[in-house]
Amino acid sequence: MRIEQQILSNLIYDEHYCRKVIPFVKQEYFGDRKESVIAKQIIDFFNKYNKTLTPEILAIEVSNAKGVTDKEVADIGEFINTLKPNPDVNKDWLVENTEKFCKDRAVYLAIMQSIKIFEGKDPIHNQDAIPSLLSDALAVSFDSHIGHDYIEDFAERFEFYHRIEEKIPFDLDMFNKITKGGLSRKTLNIALAGTGVGKSLFMCHVGAACLNQGNNVLYITMEMAEERIAERIDANLLNLSMDELKVVDKDIFESRIEKLKKKTQGKLIVKEYPTASAHAGHFRALLEELKLKREFIPDIVFIDYLNICSSQRMKAGANVNSYTFVKAIAEELRGLAVEYNVPIVSATQTTRSGFANSDPGLEDTSESFGLPATADFMFALVSSEELENLNQIIVKQLKNRYNDPSFYKRFVIGIDRAKMKLYDVEASAQTGLSDAGQDDDDIPMFDKSTFGRRQKAESFEGFKF
Repeated sequence: MRIEQQILSNLIYDEHYCRKVIPFVKQEYFGDRKESVIAKQIIDFFNKYNKTLTPEILAIEVSNAKGVTDKEVADIGEFINTLKPNPDVNKDWLVENTEKFCKDRAVYLAIMQSIKIFEGKDPIHNQDAIPSLLSDALAVSFDSHIGHDYIEDFAERFEFYHRIEEKIPFDLDMFNKITKGGLSRKTLNIALAGTGVGKSLFMCHVGAACLNQGNNVLYITMEMAEERIAERIDANLLNLSMDELKVVDKDIFESRIEKLKKKTQGKLIVKEYPTASAHAGHFRALLEELKLKREFIPDIVFIDYLNICSSQRMKAGANVNSYTFVKAIAEELRGLAVEYNVPIVSATQTTRSGFANSDPGLEDTSESFGLPATADFMFALVSSEELENLNQIIVKQLKNRYNDPSFYKRFVIGIDRAKMKLYDVEASAQTGLSDAGQDDDDIPMFDKSTFGRRQKAESFEGFKF
C-alpha cells in the first residue's frame, strides 16, 4: 500500500492519528485526483465538526462536492472501499513517514512554484519570495511538544530560573544594568534617533566593544560604505580621531592594528548593500556564505539600519502600508536572530515631530508602530545643544523585555564624536534627570522595601555585574 493510502486510511479510522497529523496535511500534497478530493473532504469535515468521518459520510461528502463529476464520484467511491483499517501498522512509524511525506511534498511544490515565479508566470509573487517559499517548505515538521505541565515539570522550571543566560555584554555600565548584563541571543534590539544624533555611532561603538571582548561581529551597512564604517571603528579602537586617521603614519597605524590582533580572538566583517535593496533573505545567504567560505559564525549582527532594509515577503509600495511593511521587516529580522542564535542590533529614524522632541516615545517611531511591537529592546538617543556642549547624550528606554523599563528609564552617557566613542559618566550626572531615580513617595505601595528603591543611582555605586 502506498504511503498516501496509509495516510488517508488512518485519517478515517484512527482518530488519535488524525488529530496529531491533520494540522500539517494539505490537499495539494496528494498528486492523484481521487486522493486529493478525499483528502479535502476529510480535512474540511474535521475542521468543521472536530471529528473523523466514516466511509459512508465520506462518500456522501464526495458526491456533494463542487467540481466532481459523476464518473469521478463512482471512481472515488470504489477507491474509498479499498481504504481499510490496519491495526497492525506501527503508529510511530506511520507518524514519522507522514511527516516525511508532508515535508517532501511541500519542498516539491515550493520548487515548482519557484520555477513558475522565475519564469514570470506567477502574477502575485516576485523572485524575492522564492527563498521564503523554500524556507517555509523545509521548516515543515510535526511538533511533538504538547506543553509544560506546571505541577509535574517543576524541576525543569527551577533549572530554567537558575540557568546563567549567555549574553553579549556592553562596555557601558548603565546599559548592562538595564539589560541585566547585556544582549541576549535571539533578540531584536533597536535604537531610535533623529538624523545625525548617533544611531550609527552607537552601533559602531558597540560593535567595536564586542570585537574587543573577543566576539565575532557582522556589521551590515546600507547607509554608508564599508570603508566609512571601518573608519569609525578604527577611530574607536585605535583611539585616534577621524582627522588623525587621515594623517597618521602608516607604521603607527599598523602597529596599533597588530596590538588589537593580539588582544582579541574575534573577527569583524563589514558588508555593504545598496540602500533598500537587501532583506533577511540576503542576510541569511551572507551568513551561510561566511560560514562556508571563511568559517565565520557571528556572535552578534548589526544592521544599519532597519528602515532602509527591504522585506523578503512583500514589495515596497505594492498596496502595502508603512505599518505592515516595517513590521514585516522587523519580524523577518527577529526571525533571523532566532534562526542563527544571535542578538541583532539595528536602528530606526524618529518621525518629523519626534526629531525635535526632547522626550521621545514609541509614537515617535518613524513609519510604523509595528516595529516596537516586535522589538525586544528599544531605546531613544536624545541630543541637544546643551548636551553636545557637555559631550553627553540621553538614553531613554522605550521597551525592555530584559528588565523593568522604569528601572533607570532615562540616563546619561558620554559621547566623543571625534573618536566615535561612548563612555560612562560620573554617577552625579544622572541625578538631574527627573526619572533617573525614585524617592520613597514615588515607589508603589506594594514595593516599599529596600528592593523597591532599586532605582536610586547611589545604590549602584561600586556594584558589579
